[in-house]
Amino acid sequence: MVLTDEDKARVRASWVPVGKNAELYGSETLTRMFAAHPTTKTYFPHFDLSPGSNDLKTHGKKVIDAITEAVNNLDDVAGALSKLSDLHAQKLRVDPVNFKLLAHCLLVTIAAHNGGPLKPEVILSLDKALDTISKYLYYFLDNLVNLSCLHVFCSAGFTCGTPIGVSPWSLNY
Repeated sequence: MVLTDEDKARVRASWVPVGKNAELYGSETLTRMFAAHPTTKTYFPHFDLSPGSNDLKTHGKKVIDAITEAVNNLDDVAGALSKLSDLHAQKLRVDPVNFKLLAHCLLVTIAAHNGGPLKPEVILSLDKALDTISKYLYYFLDNLVNLSCLHVFCSAGFTCGTPIGVSPWSLNY
């Protein structure tokens, strides 16, 4: 799905309250995700995952701040999220489907705070933007092993430039 200029304008306009209240939206989004998809909790064994906890507020703010960076750079989502995708792919090894789950829970949180139904075109634009962000992160994670000259693989004895046909989650770095 390609974001049109109208989509980008709607996303940026509807994102203002989200960005200004990053801790609230982030905490609520994570709470929804953990309640609806309990397997996502496995990435946070050291967190207090109870609703409203300081851990959820702090991490939720980080999540919303990162998405805000992507929203502010909808013409270069890849550049805006490159460090985040590196972290989640190489260090944390997050299952890519979790980005879509998070995006859905965020859309529900935005709708819950809207004070009334979101207009269909706003829902569509937000969904397209969150899908673009999720797909970028998902694409990077899913295709990590197909990228050329990853030094982590080269130092492990693989030939640089040769696609590697194994899952990044099965490797010991």
